Amino acid sequence: MAVVFIPALLQRFSGGRAQVEVEGATVRQVIENLEHACPGIRAQLLDGDRLRPNIQVAVDGAVGPLGLREPTSPESEVHFVAAISGGSSKSAVVPGKPGEA
Repeated sequence: MAVVFIPALLQRFSGGRAQVEVEGATVRQVIENLEHACPGIRAQLLDGDRLRPNIQVAVDGAVGPLGLREPTSPESEVHFVAAISGGSSKSAVVPGKPGEA
């Protein structure tokens, strides 16, 4: 069975477990089986039929382009990772500091 690594913020759904073993030939099937083992976790990972915009999935150490259709094997390691975004492409000017215009 694939080993799913549960992020700390979602471990309340897994009873505090950091890893859960579930079957599934794709990420979608892994999530469905994970929901049976950890009720409520699917809603944290999916928005309808898609991964939530702030979630990425890595299978065997790689984030693939197929998302929920990404294949898994019984030996796979599946990680759900919070996508990091934000920041600014412009340099910030702090008033009263050198470089102030």
